[in-house]
Amino acid sequence: YHFSHVEVMPLSEFPFDGSWGYQSTGYFSSTSRYGTNRDLMEFVNKLHDAGIGVIMDFVPVHFVKDNFALARFDGTPLYEYSKDSDAHSQWDTYNFDLWKEEVRSFLMSAANFWLDVYHMDGLRFDAIANAIFWHGDKRNGVNEGACDFMKRLNFIINKRWEGRVMLIAEDSSDFPNVTKPTLDGGLGFDYKWDLGWMNDTLSYLKKDPIYRQWHHNDITFSMAYFYSEKFILPLSHDEVVHGKATIVDKMWGSYEDKFAQARALYTYMYTHPGKKLNFMGNEIGMMREWDESRGCDWFLDEYPMHQGFEKFFADLGDIYGEDSAFWYGYDPMNFQWIDADNASQNLFSYMRKSAEKTYVILLNFSTNSVRQRFGVPFRGKFTEVLNTQWAKYNGSLDTDTPQTAWSVKVPLNHQPFLFEVTVPALGACIFEADTPAPKPEPEAAPAKKVDAKAKKEAKA
Repeated sequence: YHFSHVEVMPLSEFPFDGSWGYQSTGYFSSTSRYGTNRDLMEFVNKLHDAGIGVIMDFVPVHFVKDNFALARFDGTPLYEYSKDSDAHSQWDTYNFDLWKEEVRSFLMSAANFWLDVYHMDGLRFDAIANAIFWHGDKRNGVNEGACDFMKRLNFIINKRWEGRVMLIAEDSSDFPNVTKPTLDGGLGFDYKWDLGWMNDTLSYLKKDPIYRQWHHNDITFSMAYFYSEKFILPLSHDEVVHGKATIVDKMWGSYEDKFAQARALYTYMYTHPGKKLNFMGNEIGMMREWDESRGCDWFLDEYPMHQGFEKFFADLGDIYGEDSAFWYGYDPMNFQWIDADNASQNLFSYMRKSAEKTYVILLNFSTNSVRQRFGVPFRGKFTEVLNTQWAKYNGSLDTDTPQTAWSVKVPLNHQPFLFEVTVPALGACIFEADTPAPKPEPEAAPAKKVDAKAKKEAKA
């Protein structure tokens, strides 16, 4: 699949299985649920041997109220806020008092512990919006002490590890400069989860295609703010639990329609600028919600629709991993809309570009197959490298034969050329441009030698 990292939920010890580790107690001890300390070290080493990094979720905002843990540790509110209304969180836990130097030191040491002892390659900080704003509500104002703590934590970790670790904020707010360096006034995270992209995209794809034309902006809006931060596009555990349905099952329509749209969704996700995060089981099209007491439904490999979905996921990963046009994603020149406004057809078209390659991506979120013209910037051959409705993915087409098209010099979509292709219903296509090599300039005729004597005589 070309995954570069595995992200694990919090591994610090916690009392309640159903909290998944997000209500921690032992900030310096790995949970015994999955084995011993050495087992965890071996797990990390095995992943490193395979060329895969490890990111761990870390919870610096709140902790459990259990009286055997940090709550009223010395009989007083030592780790939590003294003011009762500030101390209690929305998860029925205590909020860390991030203004106290002792608490800051404790959490900075704990974060460094996982990097130092267990060789984690990154930390994803949970519930950062609840640290930025009091109780996570912008109306309550900015928690300046918590922001100062995060700046110091990120600065010291980056200095200690010379920028070799990844620091990620799970932040659902619009607070600015989360991924801006601390020396420039930012919070100093390397990446921020784009929860707006996730919510808008899934909301759009739950709707009947008849009504999607009035929600076209749900898909285009992310690019209006994308370059304000360095974003990760997440489809995480939070989206496949508590009655929300799995990613495939969220999609509108019949069984076949759901898989078709999920394939189109992931094509959109992988071709959208930004890093990607996908929760386990999504790549095989699980229909059962995630449960911390059970593993993935690997038996789904026996069913053709799931086999096709897994094959699609592998092919999509190959395409993504082999060309920087897709993962070099924070330069505005790397992405360009062709047509962002075709709401009546639920159709989206854009380009991803690198110095060497240009790709055209076409998304059709309607139930109608379309034969359409799209503007492109140059003359050349365009070859389809992915169609989500190919037969091998159990799509609606009875072929796996790629489309090819030559562009012609007719202006369209503010581009000097156009090509014409078919985009299947509830499908997505990726076309790779093969631009012809420029013709060499003709060599200039050598200058004629003029005899000096003849030149003199002619002048006379």
